[in-house]
Amino acid sequence: MFDPKKLLDDLLGAKVPGTQATVRDKASGAVQMAKDNPMAAGALAAVLLGTGTGRKMTGTAVKMGGLAAIAGLAYKAYQNYQAGKSPQDANAPEQVAKEPELLPPPSDNGFHPQQAPQGEAEFSLTIVRAMIAAAKADGHIDDEERKKIAERLGLLGMGAEAEQFLIKELEAPVDVDALVAAARTEEQKIELYTASRLAIDSDTRAERGYLDLLAGRLQLPDALVDHVDATVSTAKAAVPANSPW
Repeated sequence: MFDPKKLLDDLLGAKVPGTQATVRDKASGAVQMAKDNPMAAGALAAVLLGTGTGRKMTGTAVKMGGLAAIAGLAYKAYQNYQAGKSPQDANAPEQVAKEPELLPPPSDNGFHPQQAPQGEAEFSLTIVRAMIAAAKADGHIDDEERKKIAERLGLLGMGAEAEQFLIKELEAPVDVDALVAAARTEEQKIELYTASRLAIDSDTRAERGYLDLLAGRLQLPDALVDHVDATVSTAKAAVPANSPW
């Protein structure tokens, strides 16, 4: 069985302690393939290969590990929401510059990965499924696109089992009910939405409609959703403009 936590790290380009390279270092060939075929798979390619804005995060976030980074973003958004800040003020450039680097939630907090009642590995799989479901919101994937994605996955060196899992998820219909049911705590509901928002830029009606549907099914307050959207947008915008990622 593949390691779900490592798979999530790979999808987010995360560099965890003790590793010498990120999946980004191993995917230069895949990046070029994506540039040569920019229409293939659309936003999904961004999630799986980091070739678009779908996976851009701050440098600090990608050092933490995938689940911890998502938890950190969700926790930050929730803190700002609880404090009664406006999303614009909390994520203003001058405010962000004053804040410390993104950190995982405290170990005794419900957002911390170790607090997942179903275990980190199982919740990591849920997060991966949520990101893929969000990426599929902006259109279908035909056989040719699926073939190209499979080729790119091979370049990433994730392992046969992980590749098979991802391909299966690509082919499966989106099951919002299953995703919502898999989030067992209020904190996990926010993390699931955060991961979905991280996967796409919500700049099409289909993407925005999917995120609105998901937020409604998760019963997240509109103000909290606004904070998540703003926090994720700020994290993505922090990537240098000349970065290929």
